[in-house]
Amino acid sequence: MDQRRHFKVTDGVDRRLRAMAVLGVMAAIIMLPAYGLTSAAEMPDSGDPLSLHDVRPGDGVTRIGCISDYHVSLCLTPVDTRVYYLESHKPGPTALILGGTHANEIAGIMAATLIVANAVVTAGRVIVVPYANNSAASQKDSRGGGPERFYIETPSGVREFRYGDRRTSIVHQGSDPMRYLHHPSRKVLSSNSARDLNRVYPGRLSGNLTEMLAWACIQLIKTEEVDIAIDLHEAGPGSRLADTIIANPKNLEHAVIAVLDANLEGCDMNVEESAHGVPGMSHREWGDATQAASYLIETPNPGQDSGTVNADVVSDPANPLAARVGTHLAAIEAIFSAHEFVDGSRPEWTGLPTRESLLRDGLGSHLR
Repeated sequence: MDQRRHFKVTDGVDRRLRAMAVLGVMAAIIMLPAYGLTSAAEMPDSGDPLSLHDVRPGDGVTRIGCISDYHVSLCLTPVDTRVYYLESHKPGPTALILGGTHANEIAGIMAATLIVANAVVTAGRVIVVPYANNSAASQKDSRGGGPERFYIETPSGVREFRYGDRRTSIVHQGSDPMRYLHHPSRKVLSSNSARDLNRVYPGRLSGNLTEMLAWACIQLIKTEEVDIAIDLHEAGPGSRLADTIIANPKNLEHAVIAVLDANLEGCDMNVEESAHGVPGMSHREWGDATQAASYLIETPNPGQDSGTVNADVVSDPANPLAARVGTHLAAIEAIFSAHEFVDGSRPEWTGLPTRESLLRDGLGSHLR
């Protein structure tokens, strides 16, 4: 371990490492029905889900846990994923930043990865989940809008990142139902919504794999007493949602102030209120089910427009990845500032690049 870093791995992770050898075979057998599989031959060969990604924690990371710390049934499943804690041990709000809800929306993933690598929190806490749906990240984009992997030149060499899919793998969860009945609203959604993390909130303790993941995210927000919860997404450049902050009605005032602030800083953003009666989405359900002010940020990914195949999701001239990551960071900063303006306090941090520096120097120059 790099002696310059003094982050602590939580007991939950240590428990997994000690138990892995003992439980591995038993878990493979027990989990077959949960995934909707019928034999060991059908089990995906995805390796350890906690080791899928090249996320390099910086000096600001004080401890590392897993989403299964909030729902033990997810331990050793393909949706288990790392949770990074950046703690100041000084008073201030707690924020949650979630990337990778949809694993083909990579600007949010890279913004979260960059925060883990660079941010040092000086007041309050910031909790970061770069790959919220690890199962979706383990497979390629089923729509073909982007590459299977993409590469970033960094000071330490070329780093490889996955360009995943929107939904939990059918191999991991099983076939979609004829119709998906959202819990607890009982509204009927499209069948593949059963595998979309941003359609199944607030989730269920004993639901399907994606619903249990959603339930764990809600438990994280409750257990850690999160004040500000932000879900990072991307939409097609032609979508009305591109460059938009969507906010729960209870914190819409904060979002309006944040958008005004972001626009003054050169990010042309819009604001939208969470729609009533449209269930399952983080920006609505997080805020309704917990104490947190909930937001969702969208940036324009050229691989997200309908019918697009093999888009340049990194170096697109109109919407390069560096600019989209910069927009996410600027929007997060604007949301934090809005909470300071309205509520009197915010998480404070240092070490993050500006959107201008990302455009000038490139994303890779700010990664380890």
